[in-house]
Amino acid sequence: MTRSEIMNNYNRIRAFTEQLCEPLETEDYVIQSMPDVSPTRWHLAHTAWFFETFLLKPELPDYETPNELYNYLFNSYYNAVGKQFSRPERGMLSRPTVEEVYRYRQHIDHEMQRFLEGLSEERLESLTPLIILGLNHEQQHQELMLTDIKHVFFQNPLYPSYSTTKPVTEDAEMSPQSWVSFPGGIKSLGYSEAGFAFDNETPLHEALLQDFVLSSRLVTNGDFLEFINDGGYETPSLWLSDGWSTINREGWQTPLYWVKKGSEWFEFTLSGLLPLNLKAPVTHVSYYEADAFANWAGARLPSEVEWELAARQQEIVGNFVEAGNFHPTPPADPHPTELQQLFGDVWEWTRSPYTPYPGFKAASGAVGEYNGKFMSSQMVLRGGSCVSSQDHIRSTYRNFFYPQSRWQFMGIRLARDVAS
Repeated sequence: MTRSEIMNNYNRIRAFTEQLCEPLETEDYVIQSMPDVSPTRWHLAHTAWFFETFLLKPELPDYETPNELYNYLFNSYYNAVGKQFSRPERGMLSRPTVEEVYRYRQHIDHEMQRFLEGLSEERLESLTPLIILGLNHEQQHQELMLTDIKHVFFQNPLYPSYSTTKPVTEDAEMSPQSWVSFPGGIKSLGYSEAGFAFDNETPLHEALLQDFVLSSRLVTNGDFLEFINDGGYETPSLWLSDGWSTINREGWQTPLYWVKKGSEWFEFTLSGLLPLNLKAPVTHVSYYEADAFANWAGARLPSEVEWELAARQQEIVGNFVEAGNFHPTPPADPHPTELQQLFGDVWEWTRSPYTPYPGFKAASGAVGEYNGKFMSSQMVLRGGSCVSSQDHIRSTYRNFFYPQSRWQFMGIRLARDVAS
């Protein structure tokens, strides 16, 4: 990648972060609605902090930070870098102000420009992977900003709208899902191409698969409503033990953001509270809910190996953040016979625990904390969502969340074994 390409990508991605904030009022930037959510202001500062901490401070001898305490306030989990301000308390701080955070970003952008212009070709080549990591990190936080502000807005009885665009709807009658077959065998998976990938996507390795089938489409709101009406949340035999404990402790009876008024169902979206679209993919469900639904449907969730094998045959197109829907949409073909919506719309839960691939080695230094230390007690999701950037997603991309998480755009695709 040339110096000009790096600088153009840097400017484009950094500008898009701030573009996503344009619909917000100042008051929206500072609220933290639960421990998993971070205030928008924090996301803006943390993504600047990443470039300051891993590039500017170690590489620019004359670099001066606007405030040494920013390293404490905006460090997320990098213990090798220093202590961090408590994550659940990020919304308790009124300072630095939103305006000061934007000035901090401007400072970092100015210094990064100076830094990139002054690098020798040799040093630029050696630092390019770290620069690209920082840009992909920012794209991850762009997605988090949108999912977090959605959760913040949902706490408000006014049900504010982030976007004036209503999600795409389809009027055509949908057919029942069909099944697409895939042969088993010993398959290679993991990232092995030139270009960027996160370390958790490597190394290339082999896995043994049995023959399997995947559903041609995602599970819809209409499908999930049938599960609810059939007593899905009241049937313990469908649930994992931890899932049954969770839904009873939390009082879950529907996906997150579903609202019932009288006999009518609504769903809170980034465009406000809208009638529930029965043909759109169900979203904001936990792993436990996805697994219970699959049991009810006489199916299962795919493994991440199965998902990746299927995805390698697909072009990376779909409903991503660039489309401006900010919500999953019904499939373009209401009668699919091939896989649809494998990318975009919703992150698809797999039944695979988030563990290292054979031969995985975390990077040295603080950057090695990026993925490796989270390989415990979480489940893998694949495919990206309606608030992911299209150029950020690959067929090998591994997202991961705790099984009780559901504030992200998480959905369901079913799988089945093939009888021998």
